[in-house]
Amino acid sequence: MKRLITLVLLILMVSGGIYFSVSQLNKAQGITSDNTLSLYNWGDYIDPALITKFEKEAGYRVSYETFDSNEAMYTKIEQGGTTYDLAVPSEYMIQRMIKENLLVKLDHEKIAGMANLDEQFLNKAFDPENQYSIPYFWGTLGIIYNDKFIAEDAIQHWDDLWNPDLKNDVMLIDGAREIMGLSLNSLGHSLNSKDQTELEAAAEKLDGLTPNVKAIVADEIKMYMIQEESSVAVTFSGEAAEMLDGNDRLHYVIPSEGSNVWFDNFVIPKTAENLDAAYAFINFMLEPENAAQNAEYVGYSTPNKVAMELLPDEITEDEQFYPDSKTMENLEVYEDLGRKYIGIYNDFFLEFKMHRN
Repeated sequence: MKRLITLVLLILMVSGGIYFSVSQLNKAQGITSDNTLSLYNWGDYIDPALITKFEKEAGYRVSYETFDSNEAMYTKIEQGGTTYDLAVPSEYMIQRMIKENLLVKLDHEKIAGMANLDEQFLNKAFDPENQYSIPYFWGTLGIIYNDKFIAEDAIQHWDDLWNPDLKNDVMLIDGAREIMGLSLNSLGHSLNSKDQTELEAAAEKLDGLTPNVKAIVADEIKMYMIQEESSVAVTFSGEAAEMLDGNDRLHYVIPSEGSNVWFDNFVIPKTAENLDAAYAFINFMLEPENAAQNAEYVGYSTPNKVAMELLPDEITEDEQFYPDSKTMENLEVYEDLGRKYIGIYNDFFLEFKMHRN
């Protein structure tokens, strides 16, 4: 028993020593919670030059960490093992995090630049009055195709993906909401459907797409499409913008029958340690010059209407990425469907992926 107690005390002493050493090292490097902003963001989703600029102007160091899905981001914040001052989730996840009391209610008196934002991106259903989130980027889900292999304008609708001529030639993004959603839209249903009959019909229709599917992947779609490994893919607008820059034979289409419009917003997790730094960074990114620079670097659409005036006309007048009001009317935001229906969507999507194997 004495040996066990001695061992426990030894472990505690070693752990304490390690913590003290790391703490001292951080202090020696000037890293403390008081002068550091901990930012949790999607990969390659901000111009690195802006982080450097913020550090110089605001006097904070930025600790930058990335995630590859809303679910991964949620799990890490919900578990509370790591503290972040700012995170950038999407609308349906923001809705969920609000319900689960994982976010700080914003003090709008500390936020400068709200007037720079286009009102159509404020006061959305997932966060009325923007009590918990501030718009960062927005975009759509659509189809990208190569006119070297497919006649221009031949692909305009989701149903076109089922064309037998596209056998083993369609790349799909690896996401249950996206792929189940496009099948639902193709049948005239909401991509937030909770109707079991509609969901089963969408899953059955997806099975018919299997012969055309070349791969279900993530970021690799950009490389494959630029290098003409495939003629058509389903992807997000910002990813498409990067592909268009890499191959001028590519075109991006938002199906008129409906699709997803998404919003990524800044939020402050409940575990944040530096609220002042979080507000400072939000204000910095709301400045039109910074928002415009970021939009040009990332390729996604900015909700900052003043920044829009600073962007080149070829960007802001491109309806592939800044669609007109008529197109916007047919776009839906993903809603938080709850654990039950998220599980149903995931199960149908997993069956689809297994079926094609």
